[in-house]
Amino acid sequence: MALRELASLEKYLGLKKPNKYSTQGDKKVPVMQNNNAPPLVGLVTIACHLVKESKRPELLGDSAEGRAVVQQWLEYRVTKLDSHAKEDIKSILKDLNLYLQDKVYLAGNQLTLADVLLYYGMHSIILDLTVQEKEQCVNVTRWFDHIQHQPGVRHHLPPVVVLRNRLYTSRHH
Repeated sequence: MALRELASLEKYLGLKKPNKYSTQGDKKVPVMQNNNAPPLVGLVTIACHLVKESKRPELLGDSAEGRAVVQQWLEYRVTKLDSHAKEDIKSILKDLNLYLQDKVYLAGNQLTLADVLLYYGMHSIILDLTVQEKEQCVNVTRWFDHIQHQPGVRHHLPPVVVLRNRLYTSRHH
């Protein structure tokens, strides 16, 4: 999955020349082959490199604090989200829902790499939720829907319907 995410990230960033990727180990850690340099290893390392290569530093945070928050969420993606057990999903959604209560983006007031990679990591979880489960974590679904509608982010992933249309009786005019 990480290889498809990196290919989508390249497209989102507007990088013209695709990189060569492989995986290593049981956990299929992504590796980027670098022409005259040692290979880069790990989703976050490679993603940050691609952002720098695209000359879009704002995606890594717009201040020292913003960069730290972006790094924190990237670490969360790899340590908590990528290695979660099925029984951890409710806890992850609850914590994320609470965090996003008064936020549009994970770090600051604009889209960052943290939003993009967490969106990629959350996609299969949100896809599997029932309508009722989505309604229980309304802040997560609001954030998720906002990110999936950002131009160029979704590439390899199907859109997810996050909120149902409510039907009203004739008493509600």
